[in-house]
Amino acid sequence: MRLYLSSFRLGNHPQKLVDLVKGSLRAVVVINACDYLSDEERLIRVQQELAALQSLNFYPSELDLRTYFNDQQKQRELRDELAACGLIWVRGGNSFVLRRAMKMSGFDKMIIDFLERDALAYGGFSAGMVILTPSLYGVDLVDDPEVIPTGYDPAIIWECLGVIPYAIAPHYKSDHPESAATDNLVQYYIDNHIPFKTLHDGEAIVINGKREELVT
Repeated sequence: MRLYLSSFRLGNHPQKLVDLVKGSLRAVVVINACDYLSDEERLIRVQQELAALQSLNFYPSELDLRTYFNDQQKQRELRDELAACGLIWVRGGNSFVLRRAMKMSGFDKMIIDFLERDALAYGGFSAGMVILTPSLYGVDLVDDPEVIPTGYDPAIIWECLGVIPYAIAPHYKSDHPESAATDNLVQYYIDNHIPFKTLHDGEAIVINGKREELVT
């Protein structure tokens, strides 16, 4: 399993992400955590992430999970799309929106399978890494679970993918609009005896097989 879990954007050491990727430099970018934004605002974020990956010599394209919502035939195509990639990059935004998108597209089960087989690398920041933790309990102190973009199932999904066994609090003590809310999230984890790690913006957790390191 190869994971690059950043607090914000590519972090201070993006070469660590590059080093995780084997073979194909084709990357797909998932921006669905931003589906609550206007089309114009969302497009800006798509372009930001594509440009960032291009600067690392990847060949990125957007993977819009809405294309695959509740469509088994399309979801078979999604599996083929993932199989052709060396990297999945998942942008931050609203964690609850992203969780819905992953479930409605079938991406959640697929990505667990790909990661367990070490078939690709996964990178993401903020919501894009939180989604790999056991649950979103407490994250509602930072992200609004009642944000429902058009075409989305309104049911709140609290269970995450459980790829990593602990919670992560991004933007901790950082110059970020969510930093103050992250303090409340950390206190929630402490009060409820939930194992967690904090990340300052610029930091990332890098997992390569059984090896895990914090890069600052």
